[in-house]
Amino acid sequence: MKRTLSVLMMGLLSIGFLPIGTMAAEDVIATQEVSGKEIVKPTEAVYPASCPAIFHHTMKQLHSKKMLNLCDVTAGNPVVLVNTASHCGFTDQFGDLQKLYDKYKDRGLVVLGVSSDSFNQEAADEAKAADVCFKNFGVTFTMLATVPVKGDDAHPLFKEVARQDQFPRWNFYKYLINRDGKVVSSNSSFKLPSDNNIEALLAETKSPSR
Repeated sequence: MKRTLSVLMMGLLSIGFLPIGTMAAEDVIATQEVSGKEIVKPTEAVYPASCPAIFHHTMKQLHSKKMLNLCDVTAGNPVVLVNTASHCGFTDQFGDLQKLYDKYKDRGLVVLGVSSDSFNQEAADEAKAADVCFKNFGVTFTMLATVPVKGDDAHPLFKEVARQDQFPRWNFYKYLINRDGKVVSSNSSFKLPSDNNIEALLAETKSPSR
């Protein structure tokens, strides 16, 4: 019975009725090959106490079966979080964000892109969305698969962002999140974080309580 339910869940995932990016940690699906057939089984993510609660999520990597624990991805570093869409007029910012990442990654900056169709401008095919960021703009920072980023259906990551700041009002909103998981500032689609913004973010130290 459990195997039947798991297979059903994977079927729903494959046709888009169950967005994997919105699943709770205990429902995350892992896959393995047995006798040439793919089966599914649940796996439980581990979120260390030192990791800010805002990142206690496991989400699918864009155009991949790989599930990413955001605590592992961020690793206690400051983060620039951005919601993206491959058909948006602001896609040139993929290149700008990549330059920002290249400049500051050795000092610990994490750029985390999250694909979203909340503004009806993301490609229906993840492969096409991936081509825009990875091939057209040479993105090497982490990109996550499509999830809602605003309103009641928003992924919990963005619900917490909105609790601290606001939901994105369009694609390519940039949120600067410090080592404690606090959203310290945000930038609209029209504005990129300045060097001063990033320097200040990197200069912040983690609270002793963490």
